[in-house]
Amino acid sequence: MRPCPLTWLYVPGDRPEVVAKALVAGADVVIVDLEDAVAPDRKAYARAATAELLAEPRPVPVHVRVNALGTPPSDADLEALAPLPGLAGLRLPKVTAPADVVRTAERAAPREGGAPALYALLESALGVEHAFAVATAHPALRGVSLGEADLRADLGVRDEAGLDWCRSRLVVAARAAGLPPPAQSVHPDVRDTDGLAASCARGRALGFLGRAAIHPRQLPVIERAYLPTPREVEQARAVIEAAATEQGAQALPDGRFVDRAVVEEAHRTLALSRRSL
Repeated sequence: MRPCPLTWLYVPGDRPEVVAKALVAGADVVIVDLEDAVAPDRKAYARAATAELLAEPRPVPVHVRVNALGTPPSDADLEALAPLPGLAGLRLPKVTAPADVVRTAERAAPREGGAPALYALLESALGVEHAFAVATAHPALRGVSLGEADLRADLGVRDEAGLDWCRSRLVVAARAAGLPPPAQSVHPDVRDTDGLAASCARGRALGFLGRAAIHPRQLPVIERAYLPTPREVEQARAVIEAAATEQGAQALPDGRFVDRAVVEEAHRTLALSRRSL
């Protein structure tokens, strides 16, 4: 996977021609969706098409969102896809407890090197309540994120601000578990680029890093929102230069107070500007 992925592009698994376009759209990760994006009578075809895609490694990391855990379609997904060399990760929908992750890791383990990288989607109040337990459930788990459409429906939330507590809960759980900052859930209106940019700015302020997308036109908006601005890079360099010449906490000429935490954040900003976190 590209260091510090910022864009995760979902595509329906029963549309191989769309998947092919997604692989060259510029996303850091392509997620082939076998769950919500595929009708029940197309599940078997989507699985077979995805298996063909993953028969060999791809230049862009390909993840697969499997069907609902513990169901025959999900079991078939894991059996067919987990051993394949082109699979970079499995997205687990509607995770509510650590056992969901553990069972999936065990089922997906018959692969050289053990289970593939797992990513848990928390899409209900119960999942959010168990966020830290899920995030520490198994060594194969590499990330957590929210499924906000289902979560919004479960909670009866009506606007963007109503999910901020859940978002912060997830950011804290990921950090406490030693996982990367979570990526934001998808913005459902592909034409609303201004709304997407504003939502990304809010997510970045809450501690998210990057975002899932459902259309290639969303990718540059997400990148612009999450990459540091030239001014932020300049300020980070000033902090690091000042720290290199002085010992302990200090104040910069512009009045900003610099201590160890500020220096660490400056290093993260520069690393992100180079896409090398």
